[in-house]
Amino acid sequence: MADWTCSANEALTLSLVRAEKDKEALAEDESYEGFHPVFTYPIFGEEETIYGYKDLVINLRFASGSLAQYLSVRWSEKLESSSTVDDVEGTLAKFIPEDYYKQEDTFASRVELEATSFEPLGEKIYSYKRRSPAALGKRKAVIPQDALDPEDPDTVIYEVYHATWNTLGFREYHRRMQLFILLYIEGGSYINEEEDSWEFVVLFERRKRKDAPSTPTYHFVGYSSLYPFYCYPERVRMRLSQFVIVPPYQRQGHGSELYNSIYQYIVSRPDIAELTVEDPAEAFEDLRDVNDLKMLLNHTQFMEEALGPEVASAAGGKVPRRKGAAKGKGKLGPPADKGWVERWRRELKMAGRQFSRLVEMLILLYMDPADAVAARAYRLQVKERIYRFNFEVLAQMEKPERQEKLEETFHSVKEDYLRILSSVR
Repeated sequence: MADWTCSANEALTLSLVRAEKDKEALAEDESYEGFHPVFTYPIFGEEETIYGYKDLVINLRFASGSLAQYLSVRWSEKLESSSTVDDVEGTLAKFIPEDYYKQEDTFASRVELEATSFEPLGEKIYSYKRRSPAALGKRKAVIPQDALDPEDPDTVIYEVYHATWNTLGFREYHRRMQLFILLYIEGGSYINEEEDSWEFVVLFERRKRKDAPSTPTYHFVGYSSLYPFYCYPERVRMRLSQFVIVPPYQRQGHGSELYNSIYQYIVSRPDIAELTVEDPAEAFEDLRDVNDLKMLLNHTQFMEEALGPEVASAAGGKVPRRKGAAKGKGKLGPPADKGWVERWRRELKMAGRQFSRLVEMLILLYMDPADAVAARAYRLQVKERIYRFNFEVLAQMEKPERQEKLEETFHSVKEDYLRILSSVR
C-alpha cells in the first residue's frame, strides 16, 4: 500500500511563470519556478498524503502578474478506479477559481499576452528599489537604496498597492492569490468575502523588458490582509490578519519592506488608532520586533526623550546604540515613565503589549548591566507587564508558585530580548 502513497507537499510544484522576454533579464540563478508548499493539509488532509498513484506530479502554475492559473496532474501508474483513490484535480480545484487553464499552450499564450498589459489593482502606497540579482553578480559593492537610479536597467523597483473589495477586479484577483495562505501559513484559512471591511496590501516587483524598456512588467511578490475593528470613540483598530511572501522572494528583506509599508500607511491614516496583529507566528513576530525597534532607534525625538538630550548631544546628534551609554535623565528609566510611554504608544499607533515589549528591549539595550538599582527596577517593570497581560492564569496560583513563575518567565523574556537585539545592532 505504501508504494501507492505519496507526499502531497512533494508532489505539488508551484511556479510563477514569466513571458519569454521577461526571462532574458533574469540572472542565471534567479528562478521563480519549481518550488513546493510548506503545508497541504487544508487541501489533502492532516496526513498530507495522496493515495492511488505512482510518480505523481502536480504542476500548478501562476502567471507571474495576473496569477492566472494552469493545473496539470500526471502520473506513471494509477490504481483501478475505486473509492480509495484520491481525486487530485477535483480536490485541488475546490480551492482555486474555476477558470484555471488545462491546456499548457493556451496558458502560455495568456502569459505572453499579459506580460505588458497587466497592471496592479488599487492605489500605490509605497515603493523601494533594489539592484537586480544579475547586477549583483557583476559587481559586489553595496549601493544605498537612495543612490539607485530608477532608470538604470539593473535597478528593480518594488511597489505596494492598497485595495479593498470595492477596487474594480480585485475580488477576482484575491481568489487567485489566496491559495498561498493555505500553503505557507500554518492554520491559515480563506477569509469571508461577505465581510465588506477587509483591506489588502499587495507587493509587486516592477521590471523593465529589454525589448520595451518604457513598458514595465509586474510580478507578484506577496500580500497582507487587514481588518478594522471599532476603537472608541470614533476611530478603528486595524488588525493585520494574514501575511505571506512567496518562496522565490523570501529571505531577501521583502517581508520587512511589506510590513514597513503597512505600518507607514497605518500611521498616515487619521481614522486608525493603532495596528495590531492576529496570532503572529514566531518568524513574523521577530520580523515585526526587529523593524519596530529599528524605527524607534531612528526616531530622533523619541530617542532624545528616551535617553535624555545630553546623551544624544554627546554623540554628536546621533543616538548611541551600545549598552551602558544612557546615563542621562531620560524617560526610558528604568523604570520607564508610564505617561511618556503611553503618549508615544498612541502617537506611533502601536498596540499596548507590543510597545511595552519594545520599551523593555530598549532599556535592556542601554542599561548599565553593573547598575544593581537599575537592574532591579527593570526586572520589576518587566514582571509587572507580564503579570498584567497574564493576570487570569497567574492570579490562580499560590504566591510562591506565582513568584517562581514570574521569575522564570522574566529570564526567558530577557534572553529572547537579547536574541532580538542582536539582530538590530
